[in-house]
Amino acid sequence: MMYRIERTITDFNWDEILAVYHAVGWTRHTLKNLQTIYSNSSHVVAAYADNRLVGMGRALSDGVFNAAIYDVIIHPKFQGKGIGKLVVEDLLFQLKDVSCVHLISTTGNEPFYEKAGLKRVKTAMARYLNKGLEAEYLV
Repeated sequence: MMYRIERTITDFNWDEILAVYHAVGWTRHTLKNLQTIYSNSSHVVAAYADNRLVGMGRALSDGVFNAAIYDVIIHPKFQGKGIGKLVVEDLLFQLKDVSCVHLISTTGNEPFYEKAGLKRVKTAMARYLNKGLEAEYLV
């Protein structure tokens, strides 16, 4: 199967994106949310398998000192095939000149990001409006 990476939202099929988000259990996302999220992201990666959207990732960056990678998601039927690695590698390549790149991993996926060269942070801080996420991610 051929995989390809795109870096633009111009040709996004928003229904396909919503389907991938919902397939991984992120069901609170709506089409309007996703359009806003991706339109406001400085870097976007979409992964396709034979012209089918199967994953994506995005980042926010000031282009010099800081960036943060978000929403690296791969449709469950395509996980374990190296697509997530392609998405993360492409985002990190796009951010190669940025001094510091942050990422908050979903629980249990830390080893995946460590293989990509990211390291645990000693001083990260956060706040969550959602109490469930607060309980899962904050110490």
